[in-house]
Amino acid sequence: MFLGSDKMLILAKSILGLTVGFFLAIVVGLFLVPYLRKKKVSQSISKFVDHQSKKGTPTFGGFIFIIPTLVTMLFLYLRGSLVFSSSLIIVVFVFLAYALLGFIDDFKKYKEKNNKGLSILQKLIIQTLIALVFFYIYMRGGGEPTLRISFLNINVNLGWFYGFFILFLLVGTSNAVNLTDGLDGLAGGLSAIAFLSFGIITWGTNWVQGYQEIAIFCFILVGSLLGFLVFNTNPAKIFMGDTGSQALGGALAAVAILTRHELSLAIIGGVFVVEALSSIIQIFAIKKLHKKVFLMAPIHHHFEKLGWDERDIVKLFWIVGFMLGMAAIYYGVWL
Repeated sequence: MFLGSDKMLILAKSILGLTVGFFLAIVVGLFLVPYLRKKKVSQSISKFVDHQSKKGTPTFGGFIFIIPTLVTMLFLYLRGSLVFSSSLIIVVFVFLAYALLGFIDDFKKYKEKNNKGLSILQKLIIQTLIALVFFYIYMRGGGEPTLRISFLNINVNLGWFYGFFILFLLVGTSNAVNLTDGLDGLAGGLSAIAFLSFGIITWGTNWVQGYQEIAIFCFILVGSLLGFLVFNTNPAKIFMGDTGSQALGGALAAVAILTRHELSLAIIGGVFVVEALSSIIQIFAIKKLHKKVFLMAPIHHHFEKLGWDERDIVKLFWIVGFMLGMAAIYYGVWL
């Protein structure tokens, strides 16, 4: 079966966006990495992990894929290949708002020479404001506050509680991606797989206003992330930082919500979910049971403590993430 002309056009625009995003990320990285290294903009390395050899590695690497993504979208808009619908505005707003939140957190850590950053309350207040703006634009754009479970053919109208649902997904996903960003290339590679999966799923969500633009955004970000991985895979020349991980998690949740594939998010982001759950389980076990379940949390550090090579852990998690992404495409497209 051949793809229709509309699908082929979305595919062509997506591939163009991916390609431009990749090359722009390479260019940004070639300038940004030496500049940050010269300015000694690095983050503190935890004494609990054997990563002291990475001391002095620059942070704020999220800009390597954030800037190219925005520039590529502007390029496509100016050439008439992209329209800014309310859905795309929401995705870009969340992407930038969470990037700014992460940047403030990173900058605070850098200036104070520790890993504390913003307090949990400060982050929650900012994240709540972002969710409120999301909810307002979403409802003004004709969105429906319903949770859809497609394979059971169930639609649950959450009403105003949908705002809390948005907040929960944004906070949960951004924190999960942030926790996963502990090994060279891990969060970046898994995020590229996740946005690739959502980009393919979004091609078929023609009931969503601006679905084409959301799909193109996903593929632009995939290209930018691949360019970022040139500088972030082991041994990393730069770290993503909260600037990048918060932006990725927020955007991932926004795309899932807008395309009504919230359950697919749990499958596509399965590794992120396991990373977050391992930390929650570890904290609960230590506080309530006074013992550890894992040698160290998140779970990628557990494998490190078992003696696994960092690169082998990353490759294993990428493979698992890819298989989950393919399973989610099956679920998202056919079920």
